[in-house]
Amino acid sequence: MKNFLSLIVARKKEEIVAAKQNLPENRLIERVHPLSSKRSFFNRLRHPGTSGINIIAEIKRASPSKGLIRKDLNATAFAVAYQQGGAAAISVLTDGPGFRGSVEDLQEAHQATTLPVLRKDFIISAYQIYQSALMKADAILLIVRILSQQQLHDYLRLSRELKMDALVEVFCEEDVEKAIAADARLIGINNRNLSTFETDIETARRMAALLTPDQIAVAASGIATRQDIEATLEAGIWNFLIGESIVKSSDPGHFLRRLHGK
Repeated sequence: MKNFLSLIVARKKEEIVAAKQNLPENRLIERVHPLSSKRSFFNRLRHPGTSGINIIAEIKRASPSKGLIRKDLNATAFAVAYQQGGAAAISVLTDGPGFRGSVEDLQEAHQATTLPVLRKDFIISAYQIYQSALMKADAILLIVRILSQQQLHDYLRLSRELKMDALVEVFCEEDVEKAIAADARLIGINNRNLSTFETDIETARRMAALLTPDQIAVAASGIATRQDIEATLEAGIWNFLIGESIVKSSDPGHFLRRLHGK
């Protein structure tokens, strides 16, 4: 797993080349423009919910480090359970080879609920952002570690033009500096090092202290219990992206309510 990011970025480049052969970018853009405005992912996270937190519940079938997580995952059923359990938004993995995700999972989650839906993937091209708009994603994930400063700036601008929000993922001090320079507002702090897959929930606490007052933090990875949430709340973070622990639970809606402290 040591060079996971390098390997997946190389694969994404190949996927984009193949996708462009099937649907050139100019034709893709023509299909995107008629779409209506999106559900606001940012507005659901800018203030704490009624329980004092917001949870972005994730639809995640597998991961490169854990393998298969939930074989019988039905995107529609899980999305409905997430909304009933009080989730503020839904995150959907759309990467196929590494996470067994799909565009269909995102579209089903979007159709089954009224919650904003985040497309979680490894975005390295404007082409993927147009794809995201076409598949009706309300927000996209931008991982600072795999983007140049110029790409981050350009992709944030493009997402705004397409009426999508962007969750900008950071892991270290250098990532935070790049996110601040790009005027990113919604900052996802990944507790997991995507190069080694080592996880430390203290990462979110350390990085949150570096953010500007107008930036909103989202803690991601390694958050599995109410105790994890309470420990992170002390750092002023009220947004949590949680996947594996919810997906593996026997009753996702009930599990979400427990995470809310109910």
